[in-house]
Amino acid sequence: MLFKDVIGQTRVKAQLIQTVKEGRISHALLLAGPQGSGNLALAIAFAQYICCTDRQEKDSCGKCPGCLKYQKLIHPDLHFAFPVNTTQSIVQNPVSDNFLTEWRAIILENPYINLNKWYDIIGIENKQGLINKSESEAIIRKLNLKSYEADYKIMIIWQAEKMNKQAANKLLKLIEEPPDKTLFLLVTDSPEQIIPTILSRTQIVKIPKITDDDLAAAIKEKSGLDDEKAREIMNLANGNYQEAMQALETGEEYSDNLEHFIKFMRLSYNGKMADINSWIENMVSLGRERQKSFLVYSLKMIRNNYLMNLDQKELVYLTDKEKDFSEKFHLITRDSNVNEITQEINNAYNDIERNAAGRIIFLDLSHKLKKLIKE
Repeated sequence: MLFKDVIGQTRVKAQLIQTVKEGRISHALLLAGPQGSGNLALAIAFAQYICCTDRQEKDSCGKCPGCLKYQKLIHPDLHFAFPVNTTQSIVQNPVSDNFLTEWRAIILENPYINLNKWYDIIGIENKQGLINKSESEAIIRKLNLKSYEADYKIMIIWQAEKMNKQAANKLLKLIEEPPDKTLFLLVTDSPEQIIPTILSRTQIVKIPKITDDDLAAAIKEKSGLDDEKAREIMNLANGNYQEAMQALETGEEYSDNLEHFIKFMRLSYNGKMADINSWIENMVSLGRERQKSFLVYSLKMIRNNYLMNLDQKELVYLTDKEKDFSEKFHLITRDSNVNEITQEINNAYNDIERNAAGRIIFLDLSHKLKKLIKE
């Protein structure tokens, strides 16, 4: 992947290129940015630039043998680790190499992929992905070998916050003192969730969300929409290219989240237990990642409705269907309750992350929202 293929992020690109030119490449970088910002794309482009044998002023050459292999993600000195779990065909000690074919295919198609999409692709159903002890052992084996072609061996760990404690402990020494010309590029949307001992051993590169102008230009190029329509999608995505693509495709999950949100808010307000329990059973059946996606979506809706209440319409990012529902709903998001509503949804998200029982979490959230909405 070339730097020019990464949307926007001009400052970060220049920063990474400068470290190569000055010969001060850190042995462990953490590329931390919000979902859809391009942190994985930047990691791959940076790795390719390091291994390019004919570097240009602002990008890889794209033509040398190393670049040609990087653009297919098959360079022998480029390695990946990412969250996985058991499937119907892989029932014990899954590692990233078991899913490398699927990984290459989807990343070449869309390096802005999110976790939900990845889990759907590899078919881990309702389980959450992990970077486990077996993965760490595989990483250690790979990086203790000599490089095949390039000066550097590079390990890109996507969603590094999914590394469990056992895996992290096995990698600590290697990340702190890797073999010569070995580089770790950790990629995360949630740096605050990374185990502190790993975090302290990395140099953090903060990646902002994509600017409005850069995102609108990318949407226009991808879709062929006119300026007005492209900027409408841009407003909805709020700096997240993956969100923009989902909105562009009228993604099923995005539409489902709106329907789930409308129903959950109405049921919580009315307090009919049989209907609430039926909604909860349906939500629990979708799996933890979809539950988390729904809660993130709910936070977005609460924020936008509160901004509507403040008459800050220029900061509101909603589709026409969302606006129709929000015409009345925004009246319940007030100074007196918006912070508590937001906190309760955040608490529910954190509880899902900790593998707490979904039925209890959503039932408790419904009771609390009823009280906060009606106050």
